Amino acid sequence: MHPSVAKLARALTEAGAAGEPIELTDPAPTAVTAAEQLGCPVGAIANSLVFNADGMSLLVLTSGAHRVDTAKIAALVGAEKVRRADPDFVKEHSGYPIGGVPPVGHPTPIPTLVDTWLDRHGQVWAAAGHAHWVFPSTFAELVRLTGGT
Repeated sequence: MHPSVAKLARALTEAGAAGEPIELTDPAPTAVTAAEQLGCPVGAIANSLVFNADGMSLLVLTSGAHRVDTAKIAALVGAEKVRRADPDFVKEHSGYPIGGVPPVGHPTPIPTLVDTWLDRHGQVWAAAGHAHWVFPSTFAELVRLTGGT
Protein backbone atom coordinates (compact mmCIF):
# COMPACT_ATOMS: atom_id res chain seq x y z
CA MET A 1 0.00 0.00 0.00
CA HIS A 2 1.30 3.46 -0.91
CA PRO A 3 2.35 5.47 2.21
CA SER A 4 -0.24 8.20 1.47
CA VAL A 5 -2.96 5.57 1.31
CA ALA A 6 -1.78 3.98 4.56
CA LYS A 7 -1.93 7.43 6.22
CA LEU A 8 -5.49 7.91 4.97
CA ALA A 9 -6.48 4.37 6.05
CA ARG A 10 -5.33 5.18 9.60
CA ALA A 11 -7.33 8.41 9.57
CA LEU A 12 -10.45 6.53 8.41
CA THR A 13 -10.03 3.91 11.14
CA GLU A 14 -9.49 6.55 13.82
CA ALA A 15 -12.62 8.39 12.66
CA GLY A 16 -14.72 5.22 12.69
CA ALA A 17 -15.34 5.16 8.94
CA ALA A 18 -16.89 2.01 7.53
CA GLY A 19 -15.05 1.77 4.19
CA GLU A 20 -11.50 0.76 3.42
CA PRO A 21 -9.31 1.97 0.55
CA ILE A 22 -9.23 -0.12 -2.61
CA GLU A 23 -6.74 0.04 -5.46
CA LEU A 24 -7.95 0.76 -8.97
CA THR A 25 -6.38 -0.90 -11.98
CA ASP A 26 -5.58 2.44 -13.60
CA PRO A 27 -5.14 5.97 -12.28
CA ALA A 28 -8.39 7.92 -11.94
CA PRO A 29 -7.49 11.54 -12.62
CA THR A 30 -11.12 12.45 -13.33
CA ALA A 31 -14.53 11.53 -11.94
CA VAL A 32 -15.39 9.95 -15.29
CA THR A 33 -12.37 7.62 -15.25
CA ALA A 34 -13.03 6.67 -11.62
CA ALA A 35 -16.72 5.96 -12.30
CA GLU A 36 -15.85 3.83 -15.32
CA GLN A 37 -13.51 1.66 -13.26
CA LEU A 38 -15.94 1.39 -10.34
CA GLY A 39 -19.02 0.78 -12.47
CA CYS A 40 -20.94 3.58 -10.77
CA PRO A 41 -22.56 6.82 -11.93
CA VAL A 42 -20.17 9.76 -12.27
CA GLY A 43 -22.36 11.62 -9.76
CA ALA A 44 -21.36 9.10 -7.08
CA ILE A 45 -17.73 10.23 -7.23
CA ALA A 46 -16.93 12.70 -4.44
CA ASN A 47 -14.24 15.00 -5.81
CA SER A 48 -12.07 16.55 -3.08
CA LEU A 49 -11.08 19.96 -4.40
CA VAL A 50 -8.90 22.35 -2.44
CA PHE A 51 -9.49 26.05 -2.99
CA ASN A 52 -7.69 29.17 -1.86
CA ALA A 53 -10.27 31.45 -0.23
CA ASP A 54 -8.54 34.75 0.48
CA GLY A 55 -5.39 32.83 1.48
CA MET A 56 -7.20 30.24 3.61
CA SER A 57 -7.70 26.63 2.51
CA LEU A 58 -11.21 25.41 1.74
CA LEU A 59 -12.17 21.88 0.77
CA VAL A 60 -15.15 21.36 -1.50
CA LEU A 61 -16.48 17.81 -1.87
CA THR A 62 -18.47 17.92 -5.05
CA SER A 63 -20.29 15.31 -7.05
CA GLY A 64 -18.33 14.25 -10.12
CA ALA A 65 -21.36 15.37 -12.12
CA HIS A 66 -20.86 19.01 -11.08
CA ARG A 67 -18.44 21.89 -11.51
CA VAL A 68 -17.73 24.27 -8.64
CA ASP A 69 -19.06 27.81 -8.99
CA THR A 70 -16.32 29.77 -7.22
CA ALA A 71 -18.42 32.95 -7.00
CA LYS A 72 -21.17 31.01 -5.21
CA ILE A 73 -18.61 29.39 -2.90
CA ALA A 74 -17.10 32.80 -2.11
CA ALA A 75 -20.53 34.12 -1.16
CA LEU A 76 -21.21 31.07 1.02
CA VAL A 77 -17.98 31.42 2.99
CA GLY A 78 -17.76 35.22 3.01
CA ALA A 79 -14.57 35.40 0.94
CA GLU A 80 -13.72 38.10 -1.56
CA LYS A 81 -12.11 35.62 -3.92
CA VAL A 82 -12.07 31.83 -4.15
CA ARG A 83 -9.81 30.15 -6.68
CA ARG A 84 -8.48 26.67 -7.35
CA ALA A 85 -5.35 26.16 -5.31
CA ASP A 86 -2.02 25.49 -6.98
CA PRO A 87 -0.26 22.14 -6.36
CA ASP A 88 2.03 23.53 -3.64
CA PHE A 89 -0.90 25.08 -1.72
CA VAL A 90 -2.86 21.81 -2.00
CA LYS A 91 0.05 19.73 -0.71
CA GLU A 92 0.83 22.17 2.10
CA HIS A 93 -2.74 22.32 3.41
CA SER A 94 -4.01 18.80 2.70
CA GLY A 95 -0.80 16.78 2.98
CA TYR A 96 -1.62 15.08 -0.34
CA PRO A 97 -0.91 15.78 -4.01
CA ILE A 98 -3.61 16.87 -6.45
CA GLY A 99 -5.33 13.77 -7.83
CA GLY A 100 -5.27 11.91 -4.53
CA VAL A 101 -6.61 14.42 -1.99
CA PRO A 102 -8.97 12.59 0.36
CA PRO A 103 -11.73 14.31 2.33
CA VAL A 104 -9.98 13.56 5.66
CA GLY A 105 -6.52 12.89 7.07
CA HIS A 106 -5.13 16.39 6.61
CA PRO A 107 -2.46 17.89 8.89
CA THR A 108 -5.12 20.20 10.35
CA PRO A 109 -8.86 20.17 9.64
CA ILE A 110 -9.86 22.10 6.52
CA PRO A 111 -13.22 23.89 6.45
CA THR A 112 -15.35 21.79 4.12
CA LEU A 113 -18.45 22.22 1.97
CA VAL A 114 -20.21 19.05 0.80
CA ASP A 115 -22.35 18.89 -2.35
CA THR A 116 -25.82 17.67 -1.31
CA TRP A 117 -26.13 15.94 -4.69
CA LEU A 118 -23.94 13.19 -3.23
CA ASP A 119 -26.85 12.27 -0.95
CA ARG A 120 -28.69 10.92 -4.02
CA HIS A 121 -26.33 7.96 -4.04
CA GLY A 122 -26.37 5.23 -1.40
CA GLN A 123 -22.64 4.79 -1.85
CA VAL A 124 -20.12 7.38 -2.96
CA TRP A 125 -16.43 7.04 -3.70
CA ALA A 126 -13.68 9.42 -2.61
CA ALA A 127 -9.95 9.66 -3.24
CA ALA A 128 -7.80 7.73 -0.79
CA GLY A 129 -4.49 9.56 -0.91
CA HIS A 130 -3.24 8.45 -4.34
CA ALA A 131 -4.59 8.56 -7.91
CA HIS A 132 -4.91 4.74 -7.95
CA TRP A 133 -6.85 4.48 -4.69
CA VAL A 134 -10.43 5.27 -3.56
CA PHE A 135 -12.66 4.40 -0.63
CA PRO A 136 -16.42 3.90 -0.34
CA SER A 137 -18.50 6.11 1.91
CA THR A 138 -21.88 7.80 2.14
CA PHE A 139 -22.96 11.43 2.06
CA ALA A 140 -23.81 11.32 5.78
CA GLU A 141 -20.47 9.75 6.67
CA LEU A 142 -18.53 12.33 4.61
CA VAL A 143 -20.34 15.15 6.39
CA ARG A 144 -19.54 13.54 9.74
CA LEU A 145 -15.90 12.78 8.90
CA THR A 146 -15.19 16.27 7.58
CA GLY A 147 -17.42 18.31 9.88
CA GLY A 148 -18.62 19.76 6.59
CA THR A 149 -21.65 21.77 5.72
